[in-house]
Amino acid sequence: MVIEESVSINASVEKVWQTFTDLTCWANWNSVLKDVATGHSSFQRGDTFTCSIRPFVFPVKFESLIEEVVPYERVVWSGSKYGIFARHVFIFRKTGDLVQVLSTETFKGITIENLKFIFPGWRIRELTQSLLRELKKASEG
Repeated sequence: MVIEESVSINASVEKVWQTFTDLTCWANWNSVLKDVATGHSSFQRGDTFTCSIRPFVFPVKFESLIEEVVPYERVVWSGSKYGIFARHVFIFRKTGDLVQVLSTETFKGITIENLKFIFPGWRIRELTQSLLRELKKASEG
C-alpha cells in the first residue's frame, strides 16, 4: 500500500524546513504525531524517535529510524509494527514563492491485509492530509 499526498506552502523553504524538522515544536502544531521523544531536537541520520498516532480511539506508539536527512530537500524515516514495515519520505521542492511538500508512505508486510481493518488506507490518507495541512498553517503563520 502506498499513500501519496502533497501540499503547497506559501513560505520560504527555510521556514518550512525549520518548522518540520524542529521536533521540540511539533506539539505546537502537529496533532497527528504526538508524544514525540528523541535524543535530539531535530532530525539526524541514524537517530530514532518515538511517537504515537491515533488512527481511531486508541493510540499506537511506534519507533522510527531516521534514514536520510538532506537539508531543505528530503527526510526519510522507517519503522515496523505488528509485522508491517513502513517507510515515509518527505520531499521539499521550492517552486517560485511556494514550497511543495510531497509525502510518500509505503507499507509492506505479510500482515498488512489483515490490518486493513485496524489501519485502513483511507484513514492513513486522512492523517497524512491533516499533517500536511497543519505543517502549512504553522509554516505560513
